[in-house]
Amino acid sequence: MTAAAVLGLAACGSDSEGGTPTINLYNAPQQNMAEIVKRCNGLAKGAYKIVLNTLPRGADDQREQLVRRLAAEDSGLDVLGLDVTWTAELAEAEWIREWSGTYAQQARKGTLALPIDTAMWKGRLFAAPYNSNVQLLWYRSDLLPDPPSTWQGLMAASAALAKAGKPHYGEVTGAQYEGIVVWFNSLVTSAGGRILSQDGERVELGRPALTALQTMRDFARSKAADPSLSNTKEDDARLAVEAGRAAYEVNWPFVYASMAANKPDMIRNFKWAAYPGITGPGRSPLGGANFAVSRYSHHPDASFKAALCLRDPESQRIAATKDGLPPTIEAVYSAEGMAKAYPMRQAILDALKTAAPRPKTPTYQNVSTVTAVTLSPPASIDPPSTLKTLDDLISDALQSKGVLP
Repeated sequence: MTAAAVLGLAACGSDSEGGTPTINLYNAPQQNMAEIVKRCNGLAKGAYKIVLNTLPRGADDQREQLVRRLAAEDSGLDVLGLDVTWTAELAEAEWIREWSGTYAQQARKGTLALPIDTAMWKGRLFAAPYNSNVQLLWYRSDLLPDPPSTWQGLMAASAALAKAGKPHYGEVTGAQYEGIVVWFNSLVTSAGGRILSQDGERVELGRPALTALQTMRDFARSKAADPSLSNTKEDDARLAVEAGRAAYEVNWPFVYASMAANKPDMIRNFKWAAYPGITGPGRSPLGGANFAVSRYSHHPDASFKAALCLRDPESQRIAATKDGLPPTIEAVYSAEGMAKAYPMRQAILDALKTAAPRPKTPTYQNVSTVTAVTLSPPASIDPPSTLKTLDDLISDALQSKGVLP
């Protein structure tokens, strides 16, 4: 490394003012994170000072910035807001520190099991769950008074609505990106299977994956499919329902607050139900974010303490009621303000106990990319052939050595 590069990294490092460690938090854009940071700085009483640094809006861009700076051993990163799918990658590269002792105990206390599992790699805890997320079926009760619990039932309901000349589209994330991957993963899990082995080292696609592929293709060719399905992302699905073009959507809970704000006349008929499955209610996609501590932080103890404050019950309550981020601490679901912000909170909590995590592997980015490409567009899926292609491409993706930038 050149002397200039060393100086450049040193300039990025966490410094201290008057003996107070500066803890650099790097987090995805969140409207009220500054309020949470201010609260934690007040509670710290000079033990540390958190400085908020906002990452780019896109998840891929967020990951790229963190990975590049960690690979350069940049000491300017202390607390890192990570997507739940990044834990294995960063832990395997030894870029984030293990949570142990009292720090681990506090991170686990009252936290739901599946969010905790997203912070684990090889039986060790590498992050503290901050927020979680699950998808639900959101529907217009004036069109679907008794929402089906299966994908086949939704297709039949859409066909009946179409025949009656009513809005009949069912919105789902079918674009070539992570959204189509979580759809496939949840279908596989709902059918009783998994994409990878528990240790993340082998592909385990089989009959459940064939069922998932058949369901995706059938939906894409049915009356339920919006003509723009192959380009639909979360916001597109939300807007289609708000515009009155669709009868239902499978989406994250942010759509409820959006409907209340944008279409208050429709909110009385905007209801929710469990994520659809194969033979009954399915297993929802599991999302969310965790806080990790960089291996290169000059202030690891202060960073662990800061991260614990940033995700304590009150911080999670603020994030939930003001930013719409579902908590990972179960008790927060009954906290002040949650009933108004989350009338569907019990459905979310129920889903968080059965949700479908995405595969754990240091090469998840590769696995996700090849899966999205292979499944797009969903109407072109040929189940046996697509299954073989997925098996081959995901097997190759697992062989990638090191962490990809």
